[in-house]
Amino acid sequence: MSPSALALVGYTAWMLLLSIWIIGWRTVLVFAGRFPANAFTPGQEEISPLAQRLSRAHANCYENLPMFAALVLVAIATGNAAITDPLARWLLVARVAQSAVHVVSTSVMAVNVRGTLQWIQLLIMAYWVVQLGLLGFQ
Repeated sequence: MSPSALALVGYTAWMLLLSIWIIGWRTVLVFAGRFPANAFTPGQEEISPLAQRLSRAHANCYENLPMFAALVLVAIATGNAAITDPLARWLLVARVAQSAVHVVSTSVMAVNVRGTLQWIQLLIMAYWVVQLGLLGFQ
């Protein structure tokens, strides 16, 4: 499996882990009688600030997944994974780190770190867009 495909699987695995954490937390609260099953909001504001940050970190993942997946799949489908392979794992590392920081803290420093990690992801994808786009002109 190419590093790009592996990074896409890793990204999906990270989203799955966050989803399991969210639904697991909700399930415990329901079975403990602390919340009715139909009382949860999408942002989990009613549970705790940590649950809210977890929900937002998960949402950030699926907001960026379409761009990441499209570029990786185009690169693989066109035989150009050599463009995405070198940076794919770094994009995944930045994504996981951004989510982790998001869940852990909302301090100014943490928000700045999250922003930097988001920029890293966006710049990697922008680089891929340029590199893959240039192939169309050859």
